[in-house]
Amino acid sequence: MSAPVTVTATAPRIGVDIGGTKVAAVVLAQDGSVAAQHRVPVARGDAGVVASTHEAVDAVCRDAGIAISEVASVGVGVPGAVAGGVVRHALNLDVVELDLGAALAQAWGVPVQVENDVNAAAVGAWHLLGDGRTSVAYLNVGTGLAAGLILDGRLWRGSHGAAGEIGYIVADPDDPRGPEGLPGVLETYASGSGIALQWGRDGESTVDVLAAADAGDEAALAIRDRLMNGVATAVRILTLTFDVEHVVLGGGLTGMGAALTDGARAVIGRWEAASPFLASLSMGERVSIAPADQPVAAIGAALLEAHHG
Repeated sequence: MSAPVTVTATAPRIGVDIGGTKVAAVVLAQDGSVAAQHRVPVARGDAGVVASTHEAVDAVCRDAGIAISEVASVGVGVPGAVAGGVVRHALNLDVVELDLGAALAQAWGVPVQVENDVNAAAVGAWHLLGDGRTSVAYLNVGTGLAAGLILDGRLWRGSHGAAGEIGYIVADPDDPRGPEGLPGVLETYASGSGIALQWGRDGESTVDVLAAADAGDEAALAIRDRLMNGVATAVRILTLTFDVEHVVLGGGLTGMGAALTDGARAVIGRWEAASPFLASLSMGERVSIAPADQPVAAIGAALLEAHHG
């Protein structure tokens, strides 16, 4: 999964991944290798997001020894709903509506493409697979739960840009817990925020819950079991709905490593034991974790204009 990305630009490309705590920028060389990368803390609000992005890009250009005018394009991945370069409802950045694409393009004078961060990561994960598969899902198991979709070699956004928002799918309609007051949605079981919500102890995070599970705490063990079932269910939804060739897991919870994939595969194995049809799909074999040593989302953002404009 660490094969270099193939690009055709005659000039380097820049990719930016804006998250809730940081802005990460990379320069992709003509051969697709990462020539430089730089991270800075993110500042919230419209002005803060724009300023942080400028800071990260200025720094990575200095590191690479290039000027912004020399790059072929800049791609930006950012949380929230994105259409036409406008970012909406990026609540963790205190952004209600921001025309980020126009603000950056006007300042830099180069093509800028802005995309939802999970979609950008899907592009990066697909290219890093480097094995010719054309239908791939990137499942972000982090603070929230969502997927980015590559179908027949194209990024699939859907008619309203909501393709892959599987965290809103109801897994248990009788469970009153859930973000935004929605009962029993998948994100409650398979995300960091959902785990903390189930645990319900102020000041304690997912790390604390998983540590308690390792120590044998019954409540924490039940939450961990629901996590594995939730991830397996997300894989099942993506496989049965889109029949993707591969599901790449990303996000903070992949820090669990093999424990996460093994746990999800165990759930899938129980389903396969009961259903010859599901067994024929080999869902567990389609799952892997994105390479932790690669800035997947920033690489994908750099490639947006090149292949998915």
